[in-house]
Amino acid sequence: MTTIPVTAQHLAVPGARLHYEVRGTGPLVLLAGAPMDARSFEALAGLLARDHTVLTTDPRGINRSSVEHPGRDSTPQERADDLARLLTHLDAGPAVALGSSGGAVSVLALAQTRPELVHTVIAHEPPLQELLPDRAELYAATEDMVATYLAGDVLGAWVRFLRAADIDFPPAMIEQVFLSDRSPQTVADEHFQFAHMLRATARWVPDLDRLRAVPTRIVVGIGEDSTGQLCDRASRALAAGLGIAPTMFPGDHIGFAEDPAAFEVRLRAVLEG
Repeated sequence: MTTIPVTAQHLAVPGARLHYEVRGTGPLVLLAGAPMDARSFEALAGLLARDHTVLTTDPRGINRSSVEHPGRDSTPQERADDLARLLTHLDAGPAVALGSSGGAVSVLALAQTRPELVHTVIAHEPPLQELLPDRAELYAATEDMVATYLAGDVLGAWVRFLRAADIDFPPAMIEQVFLSDRSPQTVADEHFQFAHMLRATARWVPDLDRLRAVPTRIVVGIGEDSTGQLCDRASRALAAGLGIAPTMFPGDHIGFAEDPAAFEVRLRAVLEG
């Protein structure tokens, strides 16, 4: 199997220095996460790069994308502006933008503000609490998990995070998955996520009228195995607000990382549809 070369660079943007990676040649596809960084999309990017130019990036404040003021929040509007600057910098024509989790919120904000840069936006499982009837309870749960984390109870914060997300995770696995790597970078990214990303991302309110009016094709993606979870409910509410049917993808909230080959097949079918 041929390995497709990866070009890694940095781009200075207001308040941050973004790490980004480019693979392949062909029509441009952006893969964006938050708090997930470019590494989460490596396998999917490699598959798509056989006939696409694929752009991945670490969101500001995460891993290799540094910020000038680490104590400030990272908002979807800022992250959308970052993505717009990256797309403009590459100057490779309107792109397909696939965002997952907080990255789905980022690409929705991008479609609202710079629709000329993206001809298709796929919002995969955005955690938009504002669209749900139990938003007040969800806000309280978010504040509780953030306070728990900042008080030093890392395990308790992750337990609360998964409970709020309606993700069934055995307690022993929580420690194995979330607490096994306590490298300085992992801890720094985790702190930035809890302290400076969760609130602004979950409370972002999409302009549904604007999203219905832009020429960009909007697709709302949901993992087939995410039924009943917070992001499943929020994604269905978003799709209903836009007057479209949700599009199902293999796997769960991180299906693109757990089974990138199956995810790629579905993604290509969506893009051809």
